[in-house]
Amino acid sequence: MEDINRLKVLLVEKKRTSKWLAEQLGVNPTTVSKWCTNSSQPDLSNLLRIADLLDVDIRELFVREYKRHLLSQETK
Repeated sequence: MEDINRLKVLLVEKKRTSKWLAEQLGVNPTTVSKWCTNSSQPDLSNLLRIADLLDVDIRELFVREYKRHLLSQETK
């Protein structure tokens, strides 16, 4: 299975760059790059801030097919 990074996908979907995210969070762009390549992961406080900045439910940062997951929950 292909290794998909949710943060990287969400940045593309929201038409934002990793540089923009780094500026918003006050972190080095290299840090965000590491998050986007799975070299390291943001801590919980940064995950919450990322979800707010990208206007997504925090679970969307973790669940690969979040929208499909939500739809399956609605049909139960």
